[in-house]
Amino acid sequence: MENRLPTLRALLTCATIALTPHGAAASELKSAAAHVAGIVVHDAAETLRDYCHRAEGRLWLELPGGARWELVTATTDPLIANPGDGAFHVFDATEVRAALDEVAFPMGSVSAEVFILPYPRRASLESAAGPGLILLSPGVRVLSREHQHSEFVHELGHVVQYALLPDSDLDGWERYMDLRGLSSERNTATAPHADRPHEIWAEDFRALFGGITANANGTIENATLVHPAQVSGLGDFMRAVAEGSIASSAVRLVSAPVVSGAVSFSRFGTEAAVLDVFDSAGRRLASVMPTVGASSVAWSWNGEDRSGRRLRGEVVFARARDGRGGAVRVVVTH
Repeated sequence: MENRLPTLRALLTCATIALTPHGAAASELKSAAAHVAGIVVHDAAETLRDYCHRAEGRLWLELPGGARWELVTATTDPLIANPGDGAFHVFDATEVRAALDEVAFPMGSVSAEVFILPYPRRASLESAAGPGLILLSPGVRVLSREHQHSEFVHELGHVVQYALLPDSDLDGWERYMDLRGLSSERNTATAPHADRPHEIWAEDFRALFGGITANANGTIENATLVHPAQVSGLGDFMRAVAEGSIASSAVRLVSAPVVSGAVSFSRFGTEAAVLDVFDSAGRRLASVMPTVGASSVAWSWNGEDRSGRRLRGEVVFARARDGRGGAVRVVVTH
């Protein structure tokens, strides 16, 4: 663990977002708009009217908080290598909202502003995401529904990651990378685009929680990885992150990963706290009182929820209420 922490810090440095499955690249943003409750979508007309202004013959996008970019207003600009049909085609706010409605992920604690851009940014022609912010860049041909859903949900995955699994959560990221089979040598912030951890997370989010249209092609960007739907426990882990049942700490909570019936948990130290057991949706199933020993704390859970129902064939997460020790994933077989 100790010798891996510097590597994890390095590989989780802010990186460029991967190409979407339909080939439209995107990049992460360090600047963010002010957070608002929930997800707010600004259509292209509103973005142009309220957030763009001209200065010295150039059009600028300026967002709350001071982030500012020059926009490219013509497909004849030398920066546009492929002018397409000669016009910029923007995202449809109706499709963006439809894609959001189809996301099957607990979004209650995630806030973001989505700006549909009338023109691409000169600094980066692609769509982009940052903490609490998504910029959806136009194409040079009409954007299909599949493209719009796919790209938006990928970018939303980045927003979710920033909000719920920040790079400072080294323990959570280590568990995600172990679960995903990622390598601290191959999967770094400077690796090829598709191999970067942030990009893999965003594609996992799209594939696992996006709607049918967002996943119309049935693939993920990085063809060398197992499809996230085939990674046991990955969806449960990501949902648990959303419900706060994954917590970072240097003190580990320990249990058997697969149990039959009753299960015991323990951690080093003598700090006593109630242990809560959650299902994969973040609902509390049981609360267990601690037993404090000379150098450790232990909990014994009988495998039943609060109503006395014995759990069988379920994945649960256990976490001490003080947050120390992180969370433990347990498969209750019977």
